[in-house]
Amino acid sequence: MIKEKLKRYVKILNDIPTDEEKYGWLMLFGKKSMDHVDQLKLDEFEVPGCQTRTWIIPGKDDRPTLHFIADSDALISKGLVCMLADIFSESTPKEILDFERKDLEDLRLDVLLTPGRRNGAHNMLQKIREYAVEYS
Repeated sequence: MIKEKLKRYVKILNDIPTDEEKYGWLMLFGKKSMDHVDQLKLDEFEVPGCQTRTWIIPGKDDRPTLHFIADSDALISKGLVCMLADIFSESTPKEILDFERKDLEDLRLDVLLTPGRRNGAHNMLQKIREYAVEYS
């Protein structure tokens, strides 16, 4: 499921002709993503090392999969974290832990994002992996 979702986002971004327009799409994606209530924006869910306050909140029900909701104080970070939350939602902890980080390179975030934001993306993925360990 992770790779299928990732492919969908890679296609979306590849179909956008310029890096500036891709950046705009990511910000619009963040703007259109749901805002979450402040009660969910707890320190325990905050992603460390991001340029702006960013949260990834895990969820687990009676299914074997995890789901994530995410939010951030800045649109570009919100677009990025919401995209990552969607990519990894509805996956089992094992699928998340088995996912190879290098596959995210297909998104070409290294070209699109500043070094600080790339570091934030790494930390977002690390937070998702920590939740997978916690729930496995």
